[in-house]
Amino acid sequence: MDLKVGRLMARRLQWQPLKHRPDLVAASVRSVLDDLDALVAPIDPGLADTAAFCAEYGVPLDASANCLIVEGRRSAVTRVAAVVVLATARADVRGVVRRHLDVRKLSFTAHDDAVGRTGMEYGGITPLGLPADWPVLVDEAVTTAGSVILGSGIRGSKLLVEGSALRRLPTAQILSLALPTTDADIEVARPALSGF
Repeated sequence: MDLKVGRLMARRLQWQPLKHRPDLVAASVRSVLDDLDALVAPIDPGLADTAAFCAEYGVPLDASANCLIVEGRRSAVTRVAAVVVLATARADVRGVVRRHLDVRKLSFTAHDDAVGRTGMEYGGITPLGLPADWPVLVDEAVTTAGSVILGSGIRGSKLLVEGSALRRLPTAQILSLALPTTDADIEVARPALSGF
């Protein structure tokens, strides 16, 4: 696949084929390396949070996707999932995602739990290389966005993949799960984008 770096060839980002720099991703991401046609670029770990990264490196928010880890319970069963949306969108966690997972209440997984369960660094969590039994709920807008930037599992780099490639993840489920947003919503959401 020919990744269209185009507008994402932002200042100071040195994209390289992931297969040449496996040291720039978390071990769990390395485990799916053969399945990925991706580029990786080192970044300042202090700028891994989406809003800070986009501002510093000149990347449009609509070219970045966030991966959030959520969990909920039904009876005695806890269900954990990853939710992937563009940075310009808000996931309908309490509506579409909760109903899709068939749980009564859904919440974001606590910081330490997310790190421990994924084997990834907070601020770098990615839908690639997650536990095999977790559904990866991808907003359909991500799959049609062209090239998107994702976390790499560590704070010191970012991945560039075709959004459509997320359809091929073994547990991917493509949904319309983003809430309509305005520029004001994005400004309000910026602090929240620092989580994953």
